[in-house]
Amino acid sequence: MTTASRLRDPSLAHRFVASDGAALHVELSGPADSAVTLVLVHGWTQDHRTWDFVLPHLDPGVRVLRYDLRGHGGSAHARPGSASIARLADDLAELIADRVPNGPLVLAGHSMGGMTLMVLAERHPALVRERLAGAAFVATSSGDMDRLTLGFPGLVGRGVTRFEPRLARLLAGLRSDTLRLRPGMVRSGSRRLVFGDRPGRAQVDSVVEQLLCAHPASAGLFLDAIASHRGIGGLGALCDVPSVVLAGEKDRLCPLAHAKVIADELPHAEFVRYPGAGHMLPQERPYEVARRISALVRTAVTN
Repeated sequence: MTTASRLRDPSLAHRFVASDGAALHVELSGPADSAVTLVLVHGWTQDHRTWDFVLPHLDPGVRVLRYDLRGHGGSAHARPGSASIARLADDLAELIADRVPNGPLVLAGHSMGGMTLMVLAERHPALVRERLAGAAFVATSSGDMDRLTLGFPGLVGRGVTRFEPRLARLLAGLRSDTLRLRPGMVRSGSRRLVFGDRPGRAQVDSVVEQLLCAHPASAGLFLDAIASHRGIGGLGALCDVPSVVLAGEKDRLCPLAHAKVIADELPHAEFVRYPGAGHMLPQERPYEVARRISALVRTAVTN
């Protein structure tokens, strides 16, 4: 799809078709002549709206690319065999080549989005070497997600670990286009599981609305992909890239220890911990997340 074609039909500006035919929803904002493009990648069962609370705190002069991962939001369902972090990394590389073919990039990924950045670095080293000027890992993990206990000790924690593959299979077997759950129940569960202390109602509602838009079978398939994720190799390719690792001290999904592993693999990265915050840092600490990302953008402009 050429730039001229997208200008003739503005609706096409919000649609990108990956090499395997999957259509992805895209949002591109900010000046086209921006010195740096910031690409924001959301996490599991969320979509581009993850960054809604962060966006107002970013420099209005920066170009921002957001999109919905396959199986999420307004993008196509993930077909069997395509629900992998590797495929997400390839989608990102293809999207960048189509929508931002030139100039330096700063990439920020939340949760599964951060995992996507790690695998991107491993599968597309030339892109990292030639264009990546900064990377932000927000509440994410480089591996061992198959041992997740959600912070519960002993037998309860081991039960959580055994339940996750069953949940993945259950979701993968659903044939509905959306999760048919009561919003009130999802809101209560989300508040307890993915947030830290005293989350705002608007922040919780945002997470719930996105979750209820995710494709259930895709969510199940990607849950398996998350469990098998190993991103250490990709982090090695990012050692010389200015980076920041952001972690909530009450994150049950990607615990603080997981963030510390990432920071240790990136010797020049800034490691920032947020007391009282959970997994949803873009909602819980939007100003702080924007401030750290903006610092990477400014460094990219001056270098």
